[in-house]
Amino acid sequence: MAHQVQGSETILSMLETEHDIRLVLVDRERDTEALRQECERQGIPLEEGSTNDLWRMSATGHTDALALLGRQPHGTLEEVFERGGSIWLLDGVQYPTNLGFGIRTIEVSGADAVVLNISRTHQDRRTIRRSSMRADRFIPVVYSDTTSIINEARKNDFRIIAAEDVGAVEPWDTDLTGNVLFVVGAEREGVSQEVLEACDEVVRLPMDGFVPSYNLQVAISVLAVEALRQRMVNR
Repeated sequence: MAHQVQGSETILSMLETEHDIRLVLVDRERDTEALRQECERQGIPLEEGSTNDLWRMSATGHTDALALLGRQPHGTLEEVFERGGSIWLLDGVQYPTNLGFGIRTIEVSGADAVVLNISRTHQDRRTIRRSSMRADRFIPVVYSDTTSIINEARKNDFRIIAAEDVGAVEPWDTDLTGNVLFVVGAEREGVSQEVLEACDEVVRLPMDGFVPSYNLQVAISVLAVEALRQRMVNR
């Protein structure tokens, strides 16, 4: 699970000891030269952002630097599954803005990676990045195909849990911890039959209205927050 450390002095102190810093984000308008040099010396990826960018990313307000702990921010399909944890498949999701919002929610919930099974144009990827608040700087977003994704999940002993109307249990009544590939389907089609057949469990969000389903963002949010709650309880 990802965590955040704030302030260049605090980060520099951590870098002097054993640490789990995976990436550092610095304010390009502030003097962070000492931190930049130490990150370069240790081979830690460093990103630049504006003052407003760091303010938005910070959990407590203005700061000159932020460090990402715990989560590797990049990786191939094979690498992200080998690392284990909580991975999300947005199955067949088409709209770039929805993908961006989804990636942001998944990153905020402390998951470890997002995999997408539909290729996107360069322009689409820019839209995804912008609508995610550039969250793809801090979490791997991997493009692949459905069969490869399922095969990697199986090879690395991931349970596959989808949210769909055909589910028989609510998310809070099933175990969402450990190595899990969470699946939420496309806006109209839902989770594909190929993925449903590979699932170990299908959960259903409770509904009591006339409209037959929640939108994609609600499905992602409910499942992501419940998975985070369970992980925090089991720490």
